[in-house]
Amino acid sequence: MTIADIDLVLSAPVNLRDLGGIPIDGGVLREGLAIRTDDLAYVTTDVAAQLVAAGLTAIIDLRSPLEVSVTGRGPLAEYPVAYHHLPLIADVGESMNRDAPELTHDAMGRMYLRMVEVAAPQLVTALNVIAHTPGTAAFHCAAGRDRTGVVAAMLLLALGAADDDIVADYALTGGNMVAIMQRTAPVMGAMWKALGFDAGAAGASAALLEGSMEVSMRTLLDTLREQHGDALAPLRAAGLSDATITRLRERALV
Repeated sequence: MTIADIDLVLSAPVNLRDLGGIPIDGGVLREGLAIRTDDLAYVTTDVAAQLVAAGLTAIIDLRSPLEVSVTGRGPLAEYPVAYHHLPLIADVGESMNRDAPELTHDAMGRMYLRMVEVAAPQLVTALNVIAHTPGTAAFHCAAGRDRTGVVAAMLLLALGAADDDIVADYALTGGNMVAIMQRTAPVMGAMWKALGFDAGAAGASAALLEGSMEVSMRTLLDTLREQHGDALAPLRAAGLSDATITRLRERALV
C-alpha cells in the first residue's frame, strides 16, 4: 500500500479534544497539557499552524508502522514539534481474527487490556513525554478512539481521575463516530485491503455504532483491577515511576 492507492484529502480532525476540565486528584485538569485526537497525519495546513500557535510541542503517534509508512507525518512535519512514534499495535491485521473480526464493545475492551499489558513500555514513554514536554502534547491513532482512548485512560488514572470520569471522556467519541468513519475511510479502506481483509470483514466496524461505548472502557478498567489490583500495575512494572506521576500531577494542576 502506498499513498498513491489512497484518495487522501487534507481535513480537520473530527475527534479532537483537550482533556482539560476533567476532575483529578487535587483539582481539575488544566487545558493545554494533553490533547487527544484522530489522525494528525493529514490535517490541513491551517489546522497544523493553529495547533502549533496554541502551544503544541510534542506529537505521540500511536499508529502501526504500516499506517505511518503510508501517510507519514503530514503538514505538522514542517514545524519544530517533537515526534514520538509509539505503536500500541505493531500489526493491526495480526491483532484481529482474519476470518471473523469481532468488533463489539466488549471485544474492544478485551483488546484494550491486551494493549495495556503488551504495550506497557510504549504507554510509559507516552506518559513521560506528556510529563516533560514544555508545552502541549497531542496523542493520536487513526480514529482517536481505541489506541488513543487507552493512552487517555492511563494518563487520567495516573492523574487520579475517577473511573466514571475516564469512561465519560472515552464515551464522548461515540457522537463523533460517523464523522470519524467518513474522514478515515480512504486510509482505512486501503489498509484493510492491504492486510488482506475483504470488504465484508472491514465493514464489521459498523457494529461499533450500536450500543454503548462505555462498555469497552468499563471492561478495561474493571479487568485491570480484577487481574492486577492496581490498574496501573502493568505500567509500573514497565517503568512508570512515582516521580513521573508526581510530575504529571504538578503540570496538570498549574
